[in-house]
Amino acid sequence: MREHIQTALKAALSRQGAIVALWVVFMVLSLWTLGSVVGRLREREENYVRLWAYSMGRLGDVDYDGVTRMILDEGNSIPFIIMSGRGMTLEESHLISERITQNPRRLERKLAQMANANDYIVITLRDGSEHLLFYGKSRTLTLLTYFPIVQVLAFALLLWLGIITFRSNKTSEQNRVWVGLAKETAHQLGTPTSSLLGWVEFLKTQPIDQEAVGEIGKDLTHLMKVADRFSKIGSDTPLEPANVNELVGEAVMYFRKRIPRNVELNYNGLAMAPVRARINPALFEWVVENLLKNALDALQGHGTIDVRIRLEEPYLYIDVTDTGKGIPRANWKKIFEPGFSTKTRGWGLGLSLSRRVVEDYHKGRIFVEESEVGKGTTMRIELKILA
Repeated sequence: MREHIQTALKAALSRQGAIVALWVVFMVLSLWTLGSVVGRLREREENYVRLWAYSMGRLGDVDYDGVTRMILDEGNSIPFIIMSGRGMTLEESHLISERITQNPRRLERKLAQMANANDYIVITLRDGSEHLLFYGKSRTLTLLTYFPIVQVLAFALLLWLGIITFRSNKTSEQNRVWVGLAKETAHQLGTPTSSLLGWVEFLKTQPIDQEAVGEIGKDLTHLMKVADRFSKIGSDTPLEPANVNELVGEAVMYFRKRIPRNVELNYNGLAMAPVRARINPALFEWVVENLLKNALDALQGHGTIDVRIRLEEPYLYIDVTDTGKGIPRANWKKIFEPGFSTKTRGWGLGLSLSRRVVEDYHKGRIFVEESEVGKGTTMRIELKILA
């Protein structure tokens, strides 16, 4: 099952990567086409200006009328400034603000800006006088020049929205799979647990160690709790006021009789004042048990587990600390992803479902508070207390 989950996730990522690649190719082709259009328009405008300059030289006048106007009207959104060659005084301008033409410093900066965008053209009239023609980009060319930036931002936004939508749909699909799996597990457990109940009742009538029968009965009761918890996944989950100390304590007491001799399990909750919160007892107890089981697996047969409840209004914190192998920081968030597991056995669903129970149902948080490889891990549950 674990391999199937990982395969499905890899396939989803592969499809997502293909979508991103197609978007990138489309964007590159679009930008290349736009760049070609901009280049041709720039060349056309330059030809218009040079034709205009040539016409003025042939006519021997810088007057802005007649043939000159007719030629310029083909690209009349092109700004230009004509300066006398010797004194560099303003002769003529088009689409240039008076704030610039009447201010020498601003005019000088504008001329430098135009010369940087396009080489100025020297116009030699019939009388031998020279004039310098400075020109810039037309409004159309300016808009097209900056349009790729807008286009890239638009493509990035659409790509981001597409990825978010894809992930949302994939998450919804995965959630349906987990819910179906949980309910089917609960259904399948129903028949053997009913049969085992009958056998426990039978064993109570036999001349055997009744203490052992009692422990078997506790395990069977716990198994029925597990089935009940799985049946609640995906259903409406009513929350009720409960004593968190006792609930966590029951999980600790159950584990104390079932852990190796070289493992020490401590709990401070029964020695402090009761802390109440709105929870679903069956599901929340399962989360605590899952954290205890993970801590026990991390110890590999020897070490210490400390379960502590701490109150900082309006929140309460439940910390499960072990002295096990620890979790690399790069995996602190990955351990809550479906299918992720560092163990050779297991489906990698425990912490994923735990996060769903704590965050979606109880509006709390569950996360790695602290961990160091070779020294241990502290997992934390954060809940609001009952006001």
